[in-house]
Amino acid sequence: MDIPFVYSKYVTGKGNIGRKTEARAIANLLGQGENIVIYEAPKTGKTSLVQQAFFNMKSSGADFVSAGVSLLNVRTLRDLATRLGSEVLHAAYGSPQDYTPIVEALLPGTHFVFDPQRYADCGEILSLNWELDQDDLRAALSLPYRAARKCGRKIYVLLDEFQNIMLTEDGDRACRLMEEVFRELDAEDKAAASYIFTGSKVNAMHEIFGTKKYFFRQAERVKIGEIDTREIIDHVIRGLLASGKVIDRDLLLGVCKLFRNNICYINHFSAICDSLTKGYIMEPILNEALSTIVSIHEPRFIATMEDLTTFQVSLLRAVLDGQTKFTSSDVIEQYALNSSANVRRLKDALCKKEIITFSDNGVPSVIDPLFEYWARRYYFEMTI
Repeated sequence: MDIPFVYSKYVTGKGNIGRKTEARAIANLLGQGENIVIYEAPKTGKTSLVQQAFFNMKSSGADFVSAGVSLLNVRTLRDLATRLGSEVLHAAYGSPQDYTPIVEALLPGTHFVFDPQRYADCGEILSLNWELDQDDLRAALSLPYRAARKCGRKIYVLLDEFQNIMLTEDGDRACRLMEEVFRELDAEDKAAASYIFTGSKVNAMHEIFGTKKYFFRQAERVKIGEIDTREIIDHVIRGLLASGKVIDRDLLLGVCKLFRNNICYINHFSAICDSLTKGYIMEPILNEALSTIVSIHEPRFIATMEDLTTFQVSLLRAVLDGQTKFTSSDVIEQYALNSSANVRRLKDALCKKEIITFSDNGVPSVIDPLFEYWARRYYFEMTI
């Protein structure tokens, strides 16, 4: 039986709704040998979008393999190199009994080796028999192109939570080296493989890709728009109806507004509603479901607020009040922000902590819609 509301893993096929234009854009860019970057707030469906694009491409007959590496827990360039190389080789060659000749052919003159015991223990194909040096890192970053040409299939490499590369011992060096790899590609290499960079820390990803600091004209950004409200409502009604539940469309309009059409939160909320009744879903059920989903995430929200200074809390309150001219004397006095110089530091701090972000014209917004609701209602006790 299909699960109508999936929120803890990526979704493809008929369970994936919306963003057909973005999926086509990804397929077209990959077909042209371009690298892609996608950065949006957490739980906005980045991975589902990429995997749906892959699904569509496979359905259309495209011949490729994909390799994925999450940088969520990568803190050294050694880990990045061995994990990246291992995933690429596994995608290109499956699981042969002995990877030794493949490693020797594709990574000659490096410190990479195939260690059968390590492979048996943790599944990593590549190990290092010495300290990682610059030639090793360059070889790992360029491996997708050599592997693709040797195996005769395109390789698409998804580097998730890529902003965490800056948490390694030398993220700047890694990015600069990757830029060099991209610049040195010939036409055949470029057609053989592509990188897809995704990240959920929008300000950190913007610092890497949006400020032209790294990868200038080397990766095309695909922006993810909101899923159409009508599509979301139809999706929820259809999912609830499958288990004999009925809900009014007008109630779902409020749900979409609260969660800003964040499909992960809406799926989670809908699954809770589905579990709370056997018939009609009325406003009391929605309120109970909202209390439940808030209680699930509240420890994370409390930790976020406890990490803020008093000044940072005051600036967040100003953002929630709709203020935009933070350096004006009236706003500084009203929220006790001390000085315009302090305001600039506070804005940078809240952006670095991925709590707020600013549009191109300088308008602030809270990144996480459920955190915004919680902060308004429970922390600041504002009228909603």
